[in-house]
Order: sequence, then C-alpha cells, then structure tokens
Amino acid sequence: MRVRYGYPTDGLNAILILIIINFVIFFATLIRSELIYLLGLQPAALLSRPWTVVTAMFVHAGFWHIFANMITLYFFGSYFSRLVGQGRFLLVYFAGGILGNLLFWALAHPFDVAVGASGAVFALAGGLVVMRPKLPVIIFPIPIPMPLWVAVLGGFVLLSFLPSVAWQAHLGGLIVGLIAGFISRRRERYRFF
Repeated sequence: MRVRYGYPTDGLNAILILIIINFVIFFATLIRSELIYLLGLQPAALLSRPWTVVTAMFVHAGFWHIFANMITLYFFGSYFSRLVGQGRFLLVYFAGGILGNLLFWALAHPFDVAVGASGAVFALAGGLVVMRPKLPVIIFPIPIPMPLWVAVLGGFVLLSFLPSVAWQAHLGGLIVGLIAGFISRRRERYRFF
C-alpha cells in the first residue's frame, strides 16, 4: 500500500496552469509591449475589445506586479482549492477577476488601462477570510503572524491608497470572494451534520 502526503493532485493543476499562462503572457508583453494595450482593459475601448474583461487578468505591469500576484495565487489558491475543489476554485477566481474588471470599467477613468490578476486573487483571499478568518499568515516584510482577515482587509485598504492601483478590481474580487466564502462555509457546515 502506498501512502501519499502533500497536495492531492500530481503534475499540473489549475493553479500551476494559471501561473504558467500569466508568465507566458508577461514575457510576451516584454517582447511586444503593444500587447498590454491589446489585452489590458481600457473602459473607453471595452465595446471594441470585449475580450479584455478576461485577458486583462493575465497581463502584468512589471516583475514585482506579477511576482506578488502569482505568489499570492499559489499560496491562497492552493489552500482555497483544497477546501472547495478545483472547479469551484476556478469559478471564484474568474468571477472575481471579471467582476473586478467590470467595476473598473464602471468606476475608473475611461482612458486608464487595468492589468493584473489582483481582482481574481482578492476573490480567493476573500473566500478564505470567511472560511478561515483566524488562519495565521506572515505578510512580507512583517515577521509576525497575523490573522488572515487582518492581512487581507489591511492589504486591501493599504493598496487602495497607492497611485496607479485599480482598487475597483480589488473591491470586485473581494466582494465575490466574501460571497463565495460564505456559501462554501455553509456547505462545509452541512457536510458535518
């Protein structure tokens, strides 16, 4: 009999595939920078480029932008996926990213361009905040463990005040995540009764 430890899947899973796609598109934009405007979401151009509501989630503005999003996707996504399964993980991820982009479209300056997976990542974080609010996490550079809800909501507030941050996308993702977390937590409770 063989005993396995660690993640329940072998090889590529949805999270690793998403990370690979993000990096492939990131390197493509380094080679051809016009891809940022073709794939990024610009509210004034949404009707002529409707695909950008999805593709903007795979474009990043620089190394630290993609690094922060992908490391967060890996850790929060791995935990969230184990709680709800890969199908629901993907649903929350894409719903959060799309709603975040739609809020950006509705609330941002028409000629600004939004890129990044932050809305989708905030959806995963919001789901975890409801399902595991006291989960201790360490957020670089603070070396002290803090409850997940403090880290996520504090991060949302701090990031919202930075220049050139699409807070609308973060808010949309967070809303989707909180709702998904509430629904998933209720399902989790019913499983044990």
